[in-house]
Amino acid sequence: MPSTLKTKRNRHPVAMVILCLFAGVVIFPFYWLLRSSLMSDLEINTVPILWIPKTFYFENFVKAMTWVPFHLYFRNSLFIAVVNIFGCLLSSSFVAYGFARLRFKGRTFWFTLLLSTMMIPGAVTMIPTFLIWNGIGAFNTYWPLTAGAFFGGGAFNIFLVRQFYYGIPKDYDESAFVDGANYLQIYWQIILPMAKPVLCTIGVFTFMGAWNDFLGPLIYIKDDSLRTVSLGLYAFVGRYITKYNLMLAASTVSTIPMIIMFFFAQRFFIEGVTFTGLKG
Repeated sequence: MPSTLKTKRNRHPVAMVILCLFAGVVIFPFYWLLRSSLMSDLEINTVPILWIPKTFYFENFVKAMTWVPFHLYFRNSLFIAVVNIFGCLLSSSFVAYGFARLRFKGRTFWFTLLLSTMMIPGAVTMIPTFLIWNGIGAFNTYWPLTAGAFFGGGAFNIFLVRQFYYGIPKDYDESAFVDGANYLQIYWQIILPMAKPVLCTIGVFTFMGAWNDFLGPLIYIKDDSLRTVSLGLYAFVGRYITKYNLMLAASTVSTIPMIIMFFFAQRFFIEGVTFTGLKG
């Protein structure tokens, strides 16, 4: 027994070293982003590599924000992300509630058909989808970038929420029915408060997807006033020269909302897990 405990203790330093190596691999791109955003273009391309800037060019951030109307792009991206989060959480939780709690003919067939859409590559539906939106006059608007969130928010989100609902005992539903509640009241007042962990997860993923989306705005947005952050970063790429230091400074600033979103959601992750555990 003592030898077994001693062996386990000896494994801890090895595990810590491996975890530190993996953490270093993950953190290194962020270090490189911040390091390059504080350099001049000459220092970025210097050989041998400068791991630490000789001079910290904090004015890169000011120049990056004034090079293009980045505050406008931030506002546009934030609007799209918030609308997507609201629509995705509302629709995916509602549709998943129907698949998890309601009994209707063909439920398995329709859910299987829904999951099968995950196997269709986005490149296959890209042109037909564009033609549809263009045909109804929605080109150069935010409708193609936000409307889909209000119709289920994607098969994966519905599947994820549905599986979480299956973990909630149906005794809550039966007790609510006895008290005179209907399906909508059970969904809104009982099921949703218990689904905080999965809803926070979907919210974070939806925000990251909408904030970092480049292809969607590139296809549907034409006016400069409607551009998003991802398109704004592309504005630093010129025909003959690319302002890498300004682009990386703008990229550093663009990561701030995602970091804030992560820490904001992390609190609700803990609260949701604790709340669900007490109910268990």
